Amino acid sequence: MPFETASFQKMSSMKAKHLLTTLFFFIFLMGCDQKPNGTAIQTPIKDNPKFSLDEVERRTFRWFWDLVDKNYQVPDRHPKRDFSSIAATGFGLTAYCIGAERGYVTRAQSADKVVKTLRVLWAMPQGDAKVGVSGYKGFYYHFLDHENSLRFKDVELSSIDTGLLMAGVLSVMSYFDKENDPIEKEIHELTEKLYQRVDWSFFLNEKKNLSMGYHPGRGFLKAEWIGYNEAMVLLVMAIGSPTHPIPADCWERWCAPYKWATYQGQAHVNFEPLFGHQYSQMFIDFKGIQDPYMRAKGIDYFENSRRATLAQRSYAIENPNNYKNYSANEWGLTACNGPRDTVVNINGTQRKFFEYGARGAASIRVVDDGTIAPTAVGGSIPFAPEVCIPALENMWNKYYNTPLVTEYGFKDAYNPTYTFYSANNINPNINDSGWIDRDYLGIDQGPIVIQIENHRSNLVWNLMKKNPYIVAGLKKAGFKGGWLDAVKN
Repeated sequence: MPFETASFQKMSSMKAKHLLTTLFFFIFLMGCDQKPNGTAIQTPIKDNPKFSLDEVERRTFRWFWDLVDKNYQVPDRHPKRDFSSIAATGFGLTAYCIGAERGYVTRAQSADKVVKTLRVLWAMPQGDAKVGVSGYKGFYYHFLDHENSLRFKDVELSSIDTGLLMAGVLSVMSYFDKENDPIEKEIHELTEKLYQRVDWSFFLNEKKNLSMGYHPGRGFLKAEWIGYNEAMVLLVMAIGSPTHPIPADCWERWCAPYKWATYQGQAHVNFEPLFGHQYSQMFIDFKGIQDPYMRAKGIDYFENSRRATLAQRSYAIENPNNYKNYSANEWGLTACNGPRDTVVNINGTQRKFFEYGARGAASIRVVDDGTIAPTAVGGSIPFAPEVCIPALENMWNKYYNTPLVTEYGFKDAYNPTYTFYSANNINPNINDSGWIDRDYLGIDQGPIVIQIENHRSNLVWNLMKKNPYIVAGLKKAGFKGGWLDAVKN
């Protein structure tokens, strides 16, 4: 889960030395088409209530296509719109490739939206000031305001969110490869500049691990990226950088604290929320390639994620806490929204519910309040389609006539167990059937559209297989075998 800043402070006035940079950025934006071309789909397709992977994928794609702000940044959530999410913008870039490939939009429409997004990203002011900037040393702040795409309040300069943005940048680098097309040529030039500007080594701490975040004036967060989680693609890109790489042996330190254990009959490296098994594998196909750790275990990371998915489904079938509706075809714990931070007495048992959080089930810990997230299932379809597709179809059919399924696919989460009102919490999304989220979340929409496409065609995986920076990072980290051995640097 991208690092969530705990508190925001009031912004102070802009430092004088950044006035010219910011003024240039505003002038640049005035020269851009200020109206997002999300409504420019030439042949709209009517929504079909019948479940299909294409219907879910198309609706989820439209979320990214329709809802970008005037600066072509993807909102953190919708319909609530407080700020854009730099990671969600990365997922959006990849989604635009999928939309072009599927014919939801034309290739020219997709290229137009991509190049406008990249132009804005490149022009955003960078610097070490606390305000009036969007990033520093090639990294970006976790959230940006919708008006000017500047740092939102006092959020951190985020390594993982920048990493997920750059994964999207590399995907469009590989997709738009027509050198004789001026727009696609510009896309290639901008993606090269954006990726090569990132000073990955800036985030290395004294233990040679990547810090999770940085605050100007306060320094780096103590939290670091180490051990199995969503940041594999971050390390691969940082190791593979031709301009500001981190040492290759950072991968060995990354693997050192892995938690290998058998949970629900599945032996694997444990990490409880499913997004940790999905985010990096949205971009990198780990089937058949192994680092030294996985060679010793006799499996690969793809198989590891398959086992984690099956283990979580088994947990739902067992349902030790007796939450409503858990079954073989209704399950899915990951980082998502939830109903409310509260404790409720249910039949003599105190049950704790919470709002946003990383829910999951593994040997390490179980975090479960009965909240089910469709992205947990949709993002794992390539790993275990035989159990994920029936579960997604069941959610679609069962909840189609509720607020859970709308024109943009699945809302972020729902909780059939949470049916409770209080005097100060009258919520129209709560009734006797439980709580349904009001919002979609960009970082949870991304796994659905990208992983459905990887299951259907391997599109994003194949794009990254031909990206020289991903290949270089994997090889330097010690990965061998399968498709990687066939790729020449």
